Amino acid sequence: MSRRVVVTGRGIVSAVGIGVAPVLESLREGRSGVGRIQAFDTSEYTTQIAAEARDFEAEDFLDGKLIRRSDRFVHFALVSAQMAVDEADLKITPDNAHRVGVVWGSGIGGMITWEEQYDILRERGPGRMSPFFVPMMIANMAAGMVSIQTGAKGPNSTTVTACASSAHAIGDAFEIIRRGAADAMIAGGSEACICRTALGGFCAARALSRRNDDPPHACRPFDRDRDGFVMGEGGTGLILEELELARARGARIMAEVVGYGMSGDAYHMTAPAPGGAGPQAAMRAALQEAQLEPDDVDAISAHGPGTLGGDEEEAAAIQAVFPHYRERPLVTSTKPMHGHQLGAVGATEALTCQLMIEHQFVPGTLNHEHPGEGIELNIVAREAQDARVRVVMSNSFGFGGHNAVLVFKAYDEG
Repeated sequence: MSRRVVVTGRGIVSAVGIGVAPVLESLREGRSGVGRIQAFDTSEYTTQIAAEARDFEAEDFLDGKLIRRSDRFVHFALVSAQMAVDEADLKITPDNAHRVGVVWGSGIGGMITWEEQYDILRERGPGRMSPFFVPMMIANMAAGMVSIQTGAKGPNSTTVTACASSAHAIGDAFEIIRRGAADAMIAGGSEACICRTALGGFCAARALSRRNDDPPHACRPFDRDRDGFVMGEGGTGLILEELELARARGARIMAEVVGYGMSGDAYHMTAPAPGGAGPQAAMRAALQEAQLEPDDVDAISAHGPGTLGGDEEEAAAIQAVFPHYRERPLVTSTKPMHGHQLGAVGATEALTCQLMIEHQFVPGTLNHEHPGEGIELNIVAREAQDARVRVVMSNSFGFGGHNAVLVFKAYDEG
C-alpha cells in the first residue's frame, strides 16, 4: 500500500502578502495586487502593469552577502521555504537529513541576473561580469540553495515546465514520499520575471493584458472581455510529509495530497490543444490516482490566466471531465489577485487549495462579469463564497503543452 502524504507547513511571498495570514485575508476580501510596474521604466511597452511583490525586502530575511550572490527568484525561494519549515516545526538534523529532500520549480530562473550581466557584457566587456553569473542564473539554484539553507540532503531536483513548474514540483515530491525515497520534502516554486526582457517578450507575443489604465481589473479569467494575462512574481513553499511520521511528531496537518496527474499536449509551442485534450488527460489521471469520481470534487482552482485560448480550452476540458459542470464543482481563478507567477503559480494555487479546505470557502474570481462564449462552468464570480470544501483540484498548464493537476483532500484519520 502506498504511503499517505500530508501538508504540514506553508510559506509564501506574493503581491498580496508575505506569509499565509495576509494572503488568506486577500483571498477572502478579493484584494488585487496588480498595479503599474515600479521596477523599471515601461513607457515604451504595450503592457505596463504587473503584480509586483512590493512589500518584499530581501534584507529583512537574508544575509547581505547571500543577497548579492543570488537572484531575486532564489530570495523568494529561500524565504518561502524557510517559512514552510518553520510553520511545520520540521527539525532537520544529521539523523534525518538524508530523508528530507527538495523539489523546486521555476519557469525562467535568474532572468534579472541574466539581463543585468548582459548589460555589463555589452557596455563594459566580459572582464567585468560577475563570477557568480552562472550560478545566480540557472534555474536549479533555488533547489540547491534551499537545500544548503535547511540542511536537507535527500532527493533534490528542479522542475522547469513553464507555468506548470511548481505544480510538477509538488507532484514529484508527493510521488517521492509515496514510493519511500524520502519521508519529508520541501516543495514549491519561485519566479522573479518582472524585468525588461520578460515583459518585452510577452508583449511581443501579445499574451498580456493591455488594460494599463485599470490594473486591478485587467486580469479577467473566463470572462467575455479577457485580453491576456498579468505577470506576477513571488514564491511559495510547502512541506509534504509521510502521514505516520507527521503524526508521530505531533505535526499539524493542513490537508492530504491524494492525486497527481500530468500529460503533454503534443500540439503547439504556446497554444493549447483544441478541446483541452491534454488537461482532460491530466485531470482524469489525478482523479484515478486519488480514487475519486468527478462528483467528489467540490472546487477547482483553475489555471484560468485570462487568455483567449487558454481559458476556452481549460473550460472545455473541465466540461468534458465533470458531468455536472454547470452545478459542480465550483471553479475559481485567483490570478487577478497575485498575478500569473509563471513557474511559481502552481504552488501558490496549491496553497490556496489548502486554505479553501481549512477555512471552508472558495475565493472569488475577480473581474468575472460575463462568461465567455462556450464557458458554462459554475464560476465563483468576484466575491468569495462560503462552501463545504473537502476535495479541491488544482490545474496548472504551461507553454510547450505541459499539464499538471493536483488533488488535495481534507485530512481524515481513516
